[in-house]
Amino acid sequence: MDATAPAPATSQASAQDAAAQDAAARDASAQHAATQESREDACSPYDVFARDCPSRGTLEHVTGRWGSLTLSAISDSTVRFNELRRRVDGVSEKMLSQTLHALERDGLVNRRSQETNPPRVDYCLTPLGHDVARRLRELFDLVEGRMPEVLAAREAYDARGGR
Repeated sequence: MDATAPAPATSQASAQDAAAQDAAARDASAQHAATQESREDACSPYDVFARDCPSRGTLEHVTGRWGSLTLSAISDSTVRFNELRRRVDGVSEKMLSQTLHALERDGLVNRRSQETNPPRVDYCLTPLGHDVARRLRELFDLVEGRMPEVLAAREAYDARGGR
C-alpha cells in the first residue's frame, strides 16, 4: 500500500471514534476535577476516595446490587418483607435481611414492627432514603434507556475477541 494513499474509510472512522472517546474522557476528567474542587471548597470531612472514609461503606450498601434494588423497590410505598422479596427477584431471604439491616443502620430505611399475631414488619424509606432512591431511579432509567447501546458495545467487544 502506498504510504501517501488515503486511509480506508473504516480506519478514518475508527480514528474519529477514538478521538471522540479521548475528548469525552478528558471532559469527564475535567468535570471530576471541578467536582473535587467544589467538594473541597465545601469543607466536607468525607471523601469517598479516601480508604478509611466511612462514606465508602454506605456507598457499598447503596450501590450494591441488592441495596440499590431494595431501595428502589421500597421507594413507592411501605412494604412487608415478603412483598419486597417478591419484588426484588432473585434475592435470598438471608441476603434481603442483611441488606435491610445495613440500610436501616445507615438511616435509609425505617423498620416498623407491629405486635400482631402473626408478627408484622413493614419497611419504608426515611427522607434520606427517598433522596438516594430517587437518584438511583434516575440511574436505572438511564441504564435501561441506553441498553441498546450497551448491548451493541458488548457485541462489538465480543466480535473482536475481547480485550
